[in-house]
Amino acid sequence: MFKKILIANRGEIALRILRACRELGVRTVAVHSEEDRESLHVRLADETFCIGPGPAAQSYLNIPHLVAAATIAGAEAIHPGYGFLAESPRLVEVCEKHGLVFIGPGLAAMRLMGDKARARQTVIQEGVPVLPGTDEVNDREDAREFARRHGYPIMLKAAAGGGGKGMRVAHGPEDLERHFLTVQGEAQNAFGDGRIYLEKFLPRARHIEFQVLADSHGNVVHLGERDCSLQRRHQKLVEESPSTLLTPELRREIGEVAVRATRASGCLGAGTVEFLFDPQSGAYYFLEMNTRIQVEHPVSEMVTGIDLVKEQIRVAAGLPLGFSQQDVQLRGHALECRINAEDSENGFAASLGTIEELHLPGGPGIRVDTHLERGYVVQPFYDSLLAKVIAHGSDRDEALARMDRALHEMQVRGVHTTVDFHRRLLQTGEFRRGEIHTTFVEAWMSGPALEA
Repeated sequence: MFKKILIANRGEIALRILRACRELGVRTVAVHSEEDRESLHVRLADETFCIGPGPAAQSYLNIPHLVAAATIAGAEAIHPGYGFLAESPRLVEVCEKHGLVFIGPGLAAMRLMGDKARARQTVIQEGVPVLPGTDEVNDREDAREFARRHGYPIMLKAAAGGGGKGMRVAHGPEDLERHFLTVQGEAQNAFGDGRIYLEKFLPRARHIEFQVLADSHGNVVHLGERDCSLQRRHQKLVEESPSTLLTPELRREIGEVAVRATRASGCLGAGTVEFLFDPQSGAYYFLEMNTRIQVEHPVSEMVTGIDLVKEQIRVAAGLPLGFSQQDVQLRGHALECRINAEDSENGFAASLGTIEELHLPGGPGIRVDTHLERGYVVQPFYDSLLAKVIAHGSDRDEALARMDRALHEMQVRGVHTTVDFHRRLLQTGEFRRGEIHTTFVEAWMSGPALEA
């Protein structure tokens, strides 16, 4: 096991990693921007290094500063969390050059699965079902030909994309012409790679993802699914496990497909294999694989009792998984609400300011992953995620009742948050009945009030 790990992140995920390290007896090195100097993860770490000014490009994305801090501190490994450099092949290369372990999938797997078009071809060769789509598309005539063959709507996607960025839906020829250059530009700006590809778009699909873990001893397991269908502009809002859609037989079938895709990728550690499910036909299709810990990982932890971050660290240290597929049992139901510093009554505009008052919920079955405390300043430089409220119950009804209680208890003053938005969303009749899909939130927000 490692003696010291540098945490190359901030906010709630930095705290999550720090706590896992503490339980494993591993010392921690926190890095921070000048703006985050007083943040909770900095105060709780064993050692700290300031790596630059507030803007992420000058601090958390500054690879030379990160690696210098790890070297000076004598850290053996770097844990990137999610976002920032979690899927950066360049960071992996620099870590290898300096004798540091990158707690992640390995360079080859990261490059393969980070290229969404190549990932499609890889899983196709393993017999994994995929939506009708293309390899890299270089000009609009190729896109028009795909649309003629498969019909609208179609999705234009960044080949190196992730996190819901670089994605637009074309519902007709005019959309296709308008979005083509837009997506290329977004892809170049967000990922430094302007390549795009196309897929047939399913407007009322369910977004089902399987959590996987793989070690260097040939063991690959899945921890069941998370239903992430409640999204806004391709950004997840609520996740739950298990899905109301899957039968035990279908869960076993898709889980085996996810394991097969993971083996084909060569990924080590934690990953997520994402699928789109068409409720009308019953067909499911590979969407992409994320080779990192996910924001929504607590949902799987609550229903399996397995600490995913500790397993990540153990695997990176060369240890085998501490359990087999037969040991994985789903117990009860869990769901997570992402609480963002956004004004849902004003187009979800970012809300900045100081946390003047804070009360976090608790009680049976409630977990809150957050870096918030009174006096914390919400900065313009970083993601708007403030907290994740996770509820677990013996069944879905109990989990929903506990989440409703938790959202009523949660009090944040000083900035706008999405707490009340989640309370309303989770009371809709469609959500209560499990009749949701990836475009449900937009339809709910743009239409008349839905019956609760």
